[in-house]
Amino acid sequence: MAPALIQEVEDDPVPAPKVELTEVEETLRRLLLDVAKYIDSDPSDHSNSQVKLPEELASQPITLRFTGGWVRDKLLGVESHDIDVAINKMTGYQFGLRLKEYLEQPGNLAKYGLEDIASNDKQSAKAGASDKSKTVGGLHKIEANPEKSKHLETTTMRILGLDIDLVNLRKETYSEDSRNPQMEFGTPEEDAMRRDATVNAMFYNVNTQTIEDFTSRGFDDMAAKIIRTPLEPYQTFKDDPLRVLRLIRFASRLGYSIDKEALVAMRDQDIKDALRRKISRERVGVEMEKALRGPDPHEALKLVYSLDLYETIFSDPTVELAKHYKPDCEGWELCIDRLRDVLSEETPLAELLVRDKEERFLAYQLAAMVPYRDAPQPSAPPGRKPPPPVAALVAREGVKATNKVSDTVAIAVKTQEEISKLVDQFNERKRRPEKPFEGDDATARDVLGMAIRRWGTSWRSLVMYSFLVDTVSHPESTEAIERNYTSFLQHLQAISVLDAYSLKPLLDGKALAKALNTPPGPWMKDALDVVMAYQLRNPDATDTNAAIEAVKEKRGELPSALVRHFLKLTIRPLFQKTKPKNVTEAGRRREGEQLPPKLSMQSTSEEETKPWKSSHQTHALSLLKWIVSALHEQTGLIEEVWHLVIPPILTMIDDWEVKHKALGAKLSSNILQVTPPILLERTGLGEVFEEALVPCLSYLPTITPEDEAIELLDDVYPALLALSRTRYPKNIPKESRRDAGEIERQRTKFLDMILRKGVFYGSEHCGLQYPRLQSVTFTHAVPLLNEMGIESVKHLKYTLPMLNSILSPSLIAMPPETLCSATKAVQAVIVNGWPRMSEHRGEVLKGITLCWINVEGMSDDATEELKHELKTAVQLLRAALKGQAAFDEETKVLMDADARLKGLFEA
Repeated sequence: MAPALIQEVEDDPVPAPKVELTEVEETLRRLLLDVAKYIDSDPSDHSNSQVKLPEELASQPITLRFTGGWVRDKLLGVESHDIDVAINKMTGYQFGLRLKEYLEQPGNLAKYGLEDIASNDKQSAKAGASDKSKTVGGLHKIEANPEKSKHLETTTMRILGLDIDLVNLRKETYSEDSRNPQMEFGTPEEDAMRRDATVNAMFYNVNTQTIEDFTSRGFDDMAAKIIRTPLEPYQTFKDDPLRVLRLIRFASRLGYSIDKEALVAMRDQDIKDALRRKISRERVGVEMEKALRGPDPHEALKLVYSLDLYETIFSDPTVELAKHYKPDCEGWELCIDRLRDVLSEETPLAELLVRDKEERFLAYQLAAMVPYRDAPQPSAPPGRKPPPPVAALVAREGVKATNKVSDTVAIAVKTQEEISKLVDQFNERKRRPEKPFEGDDATARDVLGMAIRRWGTSWRSLVMYSFLVDTVSHPESTEAIERNYTSFLQHLQAISVLDAYSLKPLLDGKALAKALNTPPGPWMKDALDVVMAYQLRNPDATDTNAAIEAVKEKRGELPSALVRHFLKLTIRPLFQKTKPKNVTEAGRRREGEQLPPKLSMQSTSEEETKPWKSSHQTHALSLLKWIVSALHEQTGLIEEVWHLVIPPILTMIDDWEVKHKALGAKLSSNILQVTPPILLERTGLGEVFEEALVPCLSYLPTITPEDEAIELLDDVYPALLALSRTRYPKNIPKESRRDAGEIERQRTKFLDMILRKGVFYGSEHCGLQYPRLQSVTFTHAVPLLNEMGIESVKHLKYTLPMLNSILSPSLIAMPPETLCSATKAVQAVIVNGWPRMSEHRGEVLKGITLCWINVEGMSDDATEELKHELKTAVQLLRAALKGQAAFDEETKVLMDADARLKGLFEA
């Protein structure tokens, strides 16, 4: 509908214009007039009211008026679905009761195209929602919940798509400390004069169908586009300070100017104090939200600034005024002006950051919080989470912003520095791509995409806030700042990460945990971020099964990324309190004598000192095992993560629990097998591993239970052998500074030490009492002897008696498995010491023949295997002696002496 008021201001009063009602409004008018007629014909009062009706009104017929905003909008040609209906002699509650009574009479609903009255909240929520709805909503609450108060007795209803408030014409008397007036029935003039602005004080008389301007200034002020109070401004605002905010809202909404006299009163300190004291923050918030959602939020904030109302509105009422942080409003005008310009000029910033009305509202809401950008973070009470930033508290408590808005403000403040720094780094990289940089590549798709995911769904608002803060902080560089942010956003658009926050990971937590063979837990969240970063780097990687296989096989880019992540952010923090003292942060041997740790009163509970052992962190060791196995496939990663993977392994070897020592030894064996010798040499950790592993050889019964000793030794011997091969390589790296001969001597010395401290000492200590442990010792003696080769002959005087002590006894039955391992050790002695077998053949034959005789007659599988190994040992001895006639003669003598040996010596 075209505006009804389009004319210039002249000296003569503007004649009252006519308005045309829509079909729905006309139906409402008919209904209201019929109800008024119905009441006039039966004026009996069916309800009690706390508002006394003056005698002079009692005899008057009912007159109805549409008031306030509907009239103003109608004159401006703006459709409005909210109508306040003022009744001259009844409260809204009383009129609502009679309206309901009227519609409940048969046939009355149909007169207005209606069919029903909603009888409950569920029906009422849908009733009257559009002009097609044939149900009246809201009236069911009247009798059940009249919502009476000494101030207002109103009723709301929904009909034909219109929201109706039923009220009475009133005059008001205000107290000093409250904006809630004492309400009485009033005349139309008194009701008009109590309103906030003349343009809102015009009525549409339903009975006469005319516009009434009882202030005599409404039409003129509307034509002049002026917001003016009907009464003297100071007293108007003193009675109800909320009118200050309402005038700001209407001025920004209508594009009108506020009357100069009103502006002076709005700046008055008494009015500001009254606004703080008398107006609830909920009402302040409602007005500000309406203003910021309106057509010109910039003008609303501009008025707040120019009227010096910022601290009055945007402050936390829960904090004493003397202790409240004083917001820095210097440059705030530039901030809101810049935001207006960016949005009105349809810049790339506006196109990419403000896509709809909600993001526009958030932009201005965040702009309103910029003066709190440097407020210090409130300290947290002991044992409590830190409170939100001051700006978020002001939003939540000062203007009662929604949780969504308050949370967005909190995140915007927390991320502002990060966003600003990332924008600067991005532009620096774009300007000077050849310049070396530290940290992440600010132009990379994964870095930017993960940043957007970290910032969340409101990331556009956060970037806008950062832009505004940078603008205020550097007012001399506003154009450069806008160019930087524009370039940053256009790059995000070019690499298609604007919606990165909504991407779904290729793997879910359960699939990843299964692929890693690790219990599910909190670790999965960050690990899935690693998967997402991989996806962002590889946008064509969309096959979930391929990703799962890559993790299982530990090959490719994704497992490498997971290794780095787990070591830095999962494993390292759990081992931080118990890291080895003789290893530096860089993964090198720490030189000099290490002092013992200082005595402390801190808790010694392993839940705190060794969180990796906690029942809540069972995933830690599973992940560490996966990492080490992945490094077998990703050998190029070892040097990069050396300082991260070695300390946890050494910590485990140093633990008091055998199961953790054993796992640490096993992991050290695995990692040393693929460690470049030059890396071990350069870091000096060969000696550290030796100091950690060698003492484990003495973990023997009775101090250590046999089962635990077996578990530990089964992992320590391979670890020591792997250490020997890496520490003293046969193929010396070119970068090595060591002499080949010296390396050979050190290797031999190291292996000699393992043989003496491990095999010889362990076997002698266990004797015949621990056959299973003897079996383990001999099993690991085989690769050790093979590693020593010919150098092992120096130990024959110890090796052969040791083995014969197990093979020879006939009174104590040794398990075939132990005898078999001893026999294999004899084979290793023969193979590696063959040049000396001629002079030691008698001792070798002694153990073999006595063992054969002791098991003769047995026929179980284990014994058969043992006999096979004994015969193999004889064959190896014969080969070592190179068919010497003396050997054949000696074996013949033995067979003649005991026929049971024929099965041993005959081919």
